[in-house]
Amino acid sequence: MRVYVPLTLPGLAEAHGKGELGPGTLDAYAVTPALREWVSDDIEELEYTALGHAAQASLRLLAARPGGARRRVVVAVDVPDAAVAAAPGGEQDSAALGAVRVTGPVPMKKAAAVHVDGVDAEEAVAAAADALAAADGGDEAALRRVDGAEDHDLMWFGVQEIPGLLG
Repeated sequence: MRVYVPLTLPGLAEAHGKGELGPGTLDAYAVTPALREWVSDDIEELEYTALGHAAQASLRLLAARPGGARRRVVVAVDVPDAAVAAAPGGEQDSAALGAVRVTGPVPMKKAAAVHVDGVDAEEAVAAAADALAAADGGDEAALRRVDGAEDHDLMWFGVQEIPGLLG
C-alpha cells in the first residue's frame, strides 16, 4: 500500500541519516475506503487527495516547530497492507479522511518519492504555519493565509535526490 508520511526538512534529514522512518508508529495518509467514498474512484485523484492531507499534516508539524526552513515535506512509501491501520477518528472528519497509522519503522529503501515545497513557497508556508492556530479558531484572515499554502503544489523528487534537498 502506498502511504504518505508528513515530515519537515529536519525530519527528512533524520530519516535519511538513520535509513528509516520511525522508530515507532507513523501517522500517515493513504487511499482508504472512506476516502474513496468521499472523493471518487479515480486513483490519481485519490492519491493526490491523500498527498494533500499529508501536506496539511506537514504544515501542522511546521507550526509546532518554529524556525528552520518552512517547507512542507511528504514521503511516499510502499508498505505491506498488514502494517497499516485506520487512524482513530480518521474516518469521521473530512479533513482527516485517509488518516492511517503505520507500524514502524519503515526503511527509506521503501520510499517511492519525496514531495517538497519549492523555495518559492516558503513565504506562503511560513505565513500559513504562523496562522494555523488562529485558523483553527475560525479566524477568516488566518484561514486565507492557511489556504495560501495550498496554492503551491509540492514538487516531486526521486529518493536519490534527498541529499540535494538537504544540502
